Amino acid sequence: MQVCLNGSRTAADGARVPLAPEELARSAAQAVAAGATEAHAHPRTPCGRESLSARVVGPVVEALRRLAGVPVGVTTGAWAEPDPAARLERVRSWSVLPDFASVNWHEPGAEELAALLLRRGVGVEAGIWSGTEGAARFAVSPLGPRVLRVLAEVTDTGPATAVASAHALLTELGTAHGRPVLLHGEDGGAWPVLRLAGRLGLATRIGLEDTLFLPGGERALSNARLVAAGLTEYAVQRDQ
Repeated sequence: MQVCLNGSRTAADGARVPLAPEELARSAAQAVAAGATEAHAHPRTPCGRESLSARVVGPVVEALRRLAGVPVGVTTGAWAEPDPAARLERVRSWSVLPDFASVNWHEPGAEELAALLLRRGVGVEAGIWSGTEGAARFAVSPLGPRVLRVLAEVTDTGPATAVASAHALLTELGTAHGRPVLLHGEDGGAWPVLRLAGRLGLATRIGLEDTLFLPGGERALSNARLVAAGLTEYAVQRDQ
């Protein structure tokens, strides 16, 4: 179970979203104590903007490793650095390397970015979003067999439709170059898709990036609470 610590969330979402390196590390450590086996974060500048700068990414990775003690991953999403060439330069400048980084295959420059990460010894999560050309592009990518895993991201947030969208995405992915698949949803689709991952025996994730609510509809007070609930929901589906 991966914990996705913050994503694009802020305090404005009405949750205790960790943003600074030490906040992220403490939240990750609590989530690991609840059962998470790795952590994914979106590093932020002191003013709260997502960034791929070495000065921002390095302290987050170091803090997470020090307190959480599990593999650490970060985003490379285009929203943090829209220009593909600048994004490559940012990643080249990293002096503290994460264990893995997610690369959204539908974004411009994804292949070049993934190749750079692999050369630097960073595992690549191939982010394949539903409703995009990501699956088709990944199917013909020569890098496909070399990625750490496929991050199958269901962007359909409808509680009643997300599972069908997840099935469609998995069909699009086919054999996914034989790589492991981590399936997850977001917002209203987060819990239905997590339960589907349990039924299918696929890896999954949960955290404040994906949902602000526990399965029963209560506000989630922490990433640890979400991980504990996620493991319970997953186990119930797996054992059916």
